[in-house]
Amino acid sequence: MADLQSRESHARESQARELQARVVRKLTWRILPFVMLLYFVSFLDRVNVGFAALSMNKAIGLTPTLFGLGGGIFFLGYFLCEVPSNLILNKVGARIWIARVMITWGLVSAASAFVTGPTSFYVMRFLLGVAEAGFFPGIILYLTQWFPARQRAVAAAAFMAAAPLSSALGSPISGALMELPMMGGLANWQWLFVIEAVPAVLLGFAVLKVLIDKPEQAPWLAPDERDWLLGTLREESRERGRHAGHTAGAWRALADPRVLVMAMIYFGTSAGLYTLGLWAPQIIRQFGFSAFGTGMLNAIPNGLAVLGMVLWARHSDRKEERAWHVIIPCVAAGLGLAFAGMAQTVVEVVLALIIVNVGISAAKAPLWAMPASFLSGAGAAAGIAMINSVGNLGGFVGPFVIGWLKQLTGGYAAGLYVVAAFVTLFAVLTLAMNRRSGRAAATITGSRL
Repeated sequence: MADLQSRESHARESQARELQARVVRKLTWRILPFVMLLYFVSFLDRVNVGFAALSMNKAIGLTPTLFGLGGGIFFLGYFLCEVPSNLILNKVGARIWIARVMITWGLVSAASAFVTGPTSFYVMRFLLGVAEAGFFPGIILYLTQWFPARQRAVAAAAFMAAAPLSSALGSPISGALMELPMMGGLANWQWLFVIEAVPAVLLGFAVLKVLIDKPEQAPWLAPDERDWLLGTLREESRERGRHAGHTAGAWRALADPRVLVMAMIYFGTSAGLYTLGLWAPQIIRQFGFSAFGTGMLNAIPNGLAVLGMVLWARHSDRKEERAWHVIIPCVAAGLGLAFAGMAQTVVEVVLALIIVNVGISAAKAPLWAMPASFLSGAGAAAGIAMINSVGNLGGFVGPFVIGWLKQLTGGYAAGLYVVAAFVTLFAVLTLAMNRRSGRAAATITGSRL
């Protein structure tokens, strides 16, 4: 009798594991490739200005300081509109709101081809930030509404891998477009903005057909698969609700010190990420490469970052640990930025950029797996948006500091050292937060330390 019960129990456990694997596999293939494509195009439109600058800066009279300021001012518009945009998404659903975001940012990105000087450049970068606000945290929120907790770091990593992948594949494309001759009265940098904006508008309309707001609406889930997924997500929500540190309200989430700390950590990683996105082409170009050659070299670090991000996220999910999976790659990225400041040859520069890209990218998925451990509902929408909007101010500070110090010193080293300090400082903050107490660390990071 005991043997029969044991076999029946084993069979039920095996069926449950098979059901779980089947659901996660469907979620992975039905959702992740499409949102990755959206982010691929999003990131390309954010940072293609780094390639446009190879001839645009001279054409419209931008100094390094003015370019760094204009390149980063995107994040001021992003910052101001991020939280309200994500709260609207939580109300109306991801399908409609993400479509709106993509269409408007595509139109603004195309209009950037017609800037004539610093002022119009600033205006268009600001409007691009306003248009795109809500996309990234909206997708992160969307993933938490579909993927169980143990699969979220890998899901977030797959989504965010589109950023380095965008640079890896987009850099040669942008470099090739910068080799175009004057056509139709437009220079190469203008064609770059117009051509690379078209996919955003087209995909915006595709979102209305492809994206599904809630698991219960998914026709590709069988009834038993839908029941398992909804039951798992509800149980996780109840478990968070029983936790003393759980936050569900929007205003409470905005005042939650854990949200502020995570925003500061994200500030450091964003400073590093967008320093690379906007300035790496010019750092490489100074060694005498063509625009296309610059794009090919810039693709190498970003291609390796995709692999590092996914492998590191899998390790984080397998260990069910987040804090050290943020700290270690952030420290590596800080060292890489410092190394880039000392590099004397293009080989050293590319090696440094590999270290930085892999470090920054690897830290992001474990970091974005943390909020779901203590936020839900409107609290999750507001908290995730706040982390992203405040954190992305690093995307303003990093590029601006590089441009300002380059104009003062004539080189990139000083700015790279400052950004390295940002990244390392916030890694130390994570360590301090993690070591404060085992219980506090588990609350903040959702890990088992």
